[in-house]
Amino acid sequence: MKRRSFLSKSVKTGLAASVISQFPLFNVISRPLKSEKGLGIALVGLGNYSTNQLAPALQETKNCYLAGIVTGKYDKADSWIEKYSIPDKNVFDYTNFDDISENQDIDAVYIVLPNGLHAEYTIRGAEAGKHVICEKPMANNAADCKKMIDACKKAKKKLGIGYRLHYDPYNLEMMRLGQKEVYGKVTEIDAGFGFVLRNQDAWRMDKQLAGGGPLMDVGIYVLQGCIYTLGMLPESLVARDVTKEPDFYDDIEGTLEWELKFKSDVKVSCRTTYEDNYNYLKAQAEKGAFDIGPAYSYNGLKGNTPEGAMDFGNINQQAAQMDAYALHVLEGKELLVPGEMGWRDMFLIDRIYESAKTGKEVSLKGIPKILHKV
Repeated sequence: MKRRSFLSKSVKTGLAASVISQFPLFNVISRPLKSEKGLGIALVGLGNYSTNQLAPALQETKNCYLAGIVTGKYDKADSWIEKYSIPDKNVFDYTNFDDISENQDIDAVYIVLPNGLHAEYTIRGAEAGKHVICEKPMANNAADCKKMIDACKKAKKKLGIGYRLHYDPYNLEMMRLGQKEVYGKVTEIDAGFGFVLRNQDAWRMDKQLAGGGPLMDVGIYVLQGCIYTLGMLPESLVARDVTKEPDFYDDIEGTLEWELKFKSDVKVSCRTTYEDNYNYLKAQAEKGAFDIGPAYSYNGLKGNTPEGAMDFGNINQQAAQMDAYALHVLEGKELLVPGEMGWRDMFLIDRIYESAKTGKEVSLKGIPKILHKV
């Protein structure tokens, strides 16, 4: 039987790891592993983000590398093995995922599954003895986030969230200008992120998998942007569901708007949608306005200040994010985006949904107290 078809049949039965370990011939690869160069990461889920962003970024990282993959689509496994020279023993599916505990090449797993599966695979990854990066949003609710944090602490494993913009120079400049009050105190923030989603078969339209609509997808960037520009935590919020086509979006929102209220008198207005296209983060300060737009994209970001345009160039945000996480694990360096930050954001998202449902302002008492200060 051909090597590839044998592997596919083995994976389908959940026996790949045990079978391959008995046949050293299958472990022949075209180049040596880069384990001496850093943290070995396995991508769990090979969808668009893993395929087009994370895997290419892992070819540019300095402190970590692509060590393995976890997928339920066996045709994808073969192409990834060939493209990235991944050893067959480092390929897992969802039935034998827990066997990853026996793999010495893989130090950490990056959970890139639909939102509703984040908690399960983060917890299982930690219990398998692996450090974890979890893509945003951390989970479908704050309660699950706490379980994930507790599981990683119990296993003595590091937990990071895939918040790439904390390493992006344009968003870092928004933090600096706002938090340092370079143009005086910020008096107003206006932020929004949305795109048009009309495919009802997309997993994002399934509330069980997605946890909600655009708030859980791109709205979380808006929420983050307002908080890290101010460097403060809000005390209350009020939200409105302003979906234009509620019948089309069924049990998820199509468009949400909300206001965050802080101790200061700063006015913070936010919006997110699957019914329109926008991508911006704007701040008005006492001595002038500064903004970025597009603000949350992978590249092509642009910004303006009272003194002229921001001009930092663009970096590979995902590579910077994963390299920082690797140094957190390998050298104990501080992580800007730990699990507690993901928990904080889901605490806020839970309350945005609560307010949108009741129409009432809700208190944010008990919010996890974590901030990225510059």
